Amino acid sequence: QVQLVESGGGSVQTGGSLRLSCVLSGFTSDSYAIGWFRQAPGKVREGVSCISSNDPTTYYVDDVKGRFTFSRDGVKDTVTLQMNTLTPEDTATYYCAVKVGFFSKSGIICHHFSDMTYWGKGTLVTVSS
Repeated sequence: QVQLVESGGGSVQTGGSLRLSCVLSGFTSDSYAIGWFRQAPGKVREGVSCISSNDPTTYYVDDVKGRFTFSRDGVKDTVTLQMNTLTPEDTATYYCAVKVGFFSKSGIICHHFSDMTYWGKGTLVTVSS
């Protein structure tokens, strides 16, 4: 059984940093895309940063470029999202999700994520001004 478990959320002030982690267990596919997504209160879910096993680049949405870093910790069962210079607009529940398949570009699932294969339950990030 595949599970994705996020951790690392919390409350910080504007300008602060948080590091989110997502541990994947039971996941064995060699061709996949994995991403971080967020949903703010009263807003639709949006992609934040995504990686494809078939694309060496990492995709970031414009709002987080230069502030967030998505990485895999050397083994494919843990991914992290380092978030710096946080603002109240970053307040949201953050989810990691994975989709099995071939994706030539890492950014694909950041914009088309309605049918992700697996989702985590999310971790809440609150940024106060």
